[in-house]
Amino acid sequence: MRASKIVFILLIVGLVVALPIANRNFFGTAAKEVDAAPVATRVISPSILASGFLAHEQEVLLSSEVIGRVAELFVEEGDAVRANDLVLRVDDRNLLASLEQSQAAVRLNEIDIERQQVRVENLQLQWDRANSLHNRGMIGDEEFQTVSNQLALARIDLKSAQERLLQSHAQLDQVNDQLSKTKIVSPIDGVVTSLDIKVGETAIASATNIPGSSLMTIANPDSIYTEVLVDEADVATIQVGQRAHIVAIAYPDQAMVGTVQFIANTAKVATGRQGLSFTVKIAITDPGDVVLRPGMSCRAEIFTRQDLDVPAVPIRAISFEENRSARRNEYFVFVNDNGIARKTQVEVGVSDDEYQEIISGVTAGTQILVGPDSVLRHLLDGDQIDVTLTQ
Repeated sequence: MRASKIVFILLIVGLVVALPIANRNFFGTAAKEVDAAPVATRVISPSILASGFLAHEQEVLLSSEVIGRVAELFVEEGDAVRANDLVLRVDDRNLLASLEQSQAAVRLNEIDIERQQVRVENLQLQWDRANSLHNRGMIGDEEFQTVSNQLALARIDLKSAQERLLQSHAQLDQVNDQLSKTKIVSPIDGVVTSLDIKVGETAIASATNIPGSSLMTIANPDSIYTEVLVDEADVATIQVGQRAHIVAIAYPDQAMVGTVQFIANTAKVATGRQGLSFTVKIAITDPGDVVLRPGMSCRAEIFTRQDLDVPAVPIRAISFEENRSARRNEYFVFVNDNGIARKTQVEVGVSDDEYQEIISGVTAGTQILVGPDSVLRHLLDGDQIDVTLTQ
């Protein structure tokens, strides 16, 4: 009785295993409709993507070095200026008064020096006479010593007056320097990109962002460049001089051409990013029809190698599996073997946004299944396929 049960169970298991095989071999199954394309030589431009913004290379933020009311503004936002053009004047009435005081102090000290020089000359004559009389014994030592002391003190007073004159000249130079700083000039050729103060407001001599400390910003419109943040995993492939395509968010269909100009030596943690990034500056060599405005968000595609002619297939045709024992990923494609899907391991190389280089595993002309994704995702080795060739 027990033996018959075992035979019955084995019979059921055999039928479960044999029926699918028999169904496939004798009755057939519905072929899966797929698209295929041959392995062909294509131009691949390896690249990395980075995001950033547009900025001015030549940009200056003007601020005042003296405190005072803005008396005159000679520019408006958007005006073009040349280097050394007067753009703003701070009220200088108090400084003009200080200038007159300093000039008067200089004149007074010059007069004092003249007086001291005359005094020294007179005392020198007195000392000469006293010295002659003293040598002949006509005056005593005490009287001669008194005249000598007076001459020495007069010479000291003359030196003191000369030092006071130097001090008054230094004060005059300081006032003239402050007076010159009431006239703000443009240090570069450019355009006034922002005007942060009005006539009547007070200009503050400060490096902080308090009201009045910032007067205006002047930038050279021809010096706009792209500054992007490149992940530390990709920065090793970037070199100065590499070609790049930049797309501003405001002009998504118009790519600008640029060249890598600078790569930062030090990584930083950028706002909104978890890993380390390196700042990369890209000079825009051909903006096309894009109206460049600093601050625009953009993305850049930096081509890390020269264009390569290599056997390639669409990226979507390649799948990978993790080989835990070998600690590596293995890449596969499905090959059309006379209507049967064959899973084939391949070695891959460089890629761009659409195609991946095939180094080994399949040869040029081999039909590779490229879609649709919903079918490829569930395709098994040995499945029957109905192939539509694409380019």
